[in-house]
Amino acid sequence: MRPIARRLSKPDRNTLEERLLSPTLRLISALCGFATLASAALGAASPPPADLVVRHARIWTGQPPSPSGENATAAPTALAVVGEGLVAVGSEADIAPYIGPATRVLDAGGRRLLPGFIDSHTHFLSGGESLLGADLRLAASREEFVAKLAEYIRKIPAGRWITNVTWDHERWPGAPLPTREWIDAVSGDHPVFISRLDGHMALANSQALAAAGITRATANPDGGEIVRDPATGEPTGILKEDGAMNLVFQVLPERSPAELDEFLAAALGEAARLGITSVVDFGSWTDWPAYERAHAAGKLTVRVSFRTPLATWERQRDLVAQRAAAGGDPGRGDTWLSLGGFKAYVDGSLGSSTALFFEPYADAPETSGIFAADMFPEGALERRVAAADAAGFQTSIHAIGERGNATILDVYARVAQANGARDRRLRIEHAQHLRPGDVRRFAELGVVASMQPVHLADDGRWAEKRLGAERSHDSYVFRSLLDAGVHLAFGTDWPVAPLDPMQGIAAAVTRCTLDGKHPGGWHPEQKISVAEALAAYTSGSAYAAFAEAGRGTLAPGKLADFVLLSDDPFAVAPETLESLHAVLTVVGGRIVFDLAAPRGSR
Repeated sequence: MRPIARRLSKPDRNTLEERLLSPTLRLISALCGFATLASAALGAASPPPADLVVRHARIWTGQPPSPSGENATAAPTALAVVGEGLVAVGSEADIAPYIGPATRVLDAGGRRLLPGFIDSHTHFLSGGESLLGADLRLAASREEFVAKLAEYIRKIPAGRWITNVTWDHERWPGAPLPTREWIDAVSGDHPVFISRLDGHMALANSQALAAAGITRATANPDGGEIVRDPATGEPTGILKEDGAMNLVFQVLPERSPAELDEFLAAALGEAARLGITSVVDFGSWTDWPAYERAHAAGKLTVRVSFRTPLATWERQRDLVAQRAAAGGDPGRGDTWLSLGGFKAYVDGSLGSSTALFFEPYADAPETSGIFAADMFPEGALERRVAAADAAGFQTSIHAIGERGNATILDVYARVAQANGARDRRLRIEHAQHLRPGDVRRFAELGVVASMQPVHLADDGRWAEKRLGAERSHDSYVFRSLLDAGVHLAFGTDWPVAPLDPMQGIAAAVTRCTLDGKHPGGWHPEQKISVAEALAAYTSGSAYAAFAEAGRGTLAPGKLADFVLLSDDPFAVAPETLESLHAVLTVVGGRIVFDLAAPRGSR
């Protein structure tokens, strides 16, 4: 069975980006072809001056063929920008006519210039909040974890909830889960609810448990587990998955608008610094007003495709309809801020032993994972996917374990059959552990694999402890997915992992783990090339968000979103890829980050 998306002709697709491109950029795109014809006809006729020109670069446009960093012909070295769009990409001679008296000209100094990175999976405001909190994920022992938490708590005003702290028990000797007894003594009068780095389990102190009404008598809710002391039956403070964690989330005080604006500002600064020009944000409805405020004030420096919980899909549908009725845009937004569909969960995470597998965990034979709360009541998730899909919205489902992925592929197959062929680009987020037959089903159904290769560098340290050596072979199968013809989109899951795209590219290319124990790569047969990894972080992520009409590659008529790197990823040793960084980030023709490396020239 061929992918549904590939059976559709280009005019049928009518991508979101095509609907959202600004009238000015659409005009630029149309005029690019006209200008070429006019120039040929008139000979000496000059194009209108550009607002920005970058010269002496080594440009990877991201357009095929580009197997090793260059196109089939000589790589372009310069580009010209008018307003938010690219009007020309070519040689120095090609771009020279676009330089006018008011044109800003930057000399790239021979550095590599790429399409702006598109992070296909973030929790963007939570990431901004994490920059302002405490990251204890590198704490190497119980003692270090408790001491650093105590140090952080001492800086926080009395009575305030402590939530913006993360930890990783896999770094501690023996990897014991923390308990409320560990932290009660250092909590003071603060309720504490702090999550493992993957966000799929959290530790509550006694005050937080009391605030949520969680006691020995509290039953495990659907889609979650209250971990208990085997001797006493009392809650240890560890709550696994949303079904359980929501008991505390619902009593947390709401963030103020000022706090949310602060989180967003921090996140925008981090994205610009790292060369990220677009993100897909899996957020909550409480985040949305912060984006609207920033957009109205012209403060957005990254393009945001915002996804809301599938359980509330009617709310987004109704908001889109209201906005469309009011006029001014197609209802879903514009190229800076758009409503991009929905997110739901089928399972948990490998690190929390809640990802769903067909067989029990090797180190926890009493469990094979947990169905997420979105799966309850039975059939609820499929009914919501079908309804949202019938209304024309895109759905993204979190699935990590092989059974979780197989379950969602089954759902997607039934929904596609029931609702009929269209370019739906259904997504599975993470897709970490796949049976070989399910790799083929991704391709047959046209499902996008939205993956975070930086997780591989972390999980590879201990995944075999969870799964055993044989089952771990089917982990992060980038090569198999690409060879099967699956659309691959890369991101980070920030703040679960750092937002830096070069860390993910390095992980996909080398498959080295954080502990240094796999210098040749963890399951090296699944390595991919630098060009393939960059494509997954640019054009692949654009495709996954219906945004390829305006971004993901560099060509006249596209948005002027690009990044200049400190070195050439195609030329450096693979083990040094992670050290590369942005020296210039441009979004919509606007310089949002400049390390002062490129010098002005005329």
